[in-house]
Amino acid sequence: MSERDHRNQPFSPNSIDKAPRTRDATVVQSVCPYCAVGCGQLIYVKGGKVIDIEGNPESPINEGTLCPKGSNTFQLSVNPHRITTVLYRAPYSDRWEQRPLSWAMNRIAQRVKETRDADFIGERDGTVLNHVTTIASLGGATLDNEENYLIKKLLNGGLGIVPIENQARI
Repeated sequence: MSERDHRNQPFSPNSIDKAPRTRDATVVQSVCPYCAVGCGQLIYVKGGKVIDIEGNPESPINEGTLCPKGSNTFQLSVNPHRITTVLYRAPYSDRWEQRPLSWAMNRIAQRVKETRDADFIGERDGTVLNHVTTIASLGGATLDNEENYLIKKLLNGGLGIVPIENQARI
């Protein structure tokens, strides 16, 4: 509206200057992290921070709508109470300890190697198996097809892990 049009309208200067907070934000397409439906979401990022998350109207799955959990994704991502550090509880301990991420990654790799070395079955009764059934993988809905493919190749083809499951079917 031009200045001339404003004179005959009941708008205050503050009302005229109002704009959505998503203006000038970068929009990133994503998938809702909650269930296996795979609803499309639009993530609005400004200044390196998530400022809004809403349903993607171009998604053939949800056409811009979100369930109550999906609608709460923004709060999940910016909640000040969200745990963002590694917490470890030693066996028989009654308390959690903070540990560095590098410690956790090394510990997981060490435990996987120990278990695979102890339980790997190369063959049984003349049949080549090359598998381990004492390690499992359970993925979540935030993993896309490409990530699931890589997990399947690494865990099954590389390590011989048999029980691999993912709730997402997108």
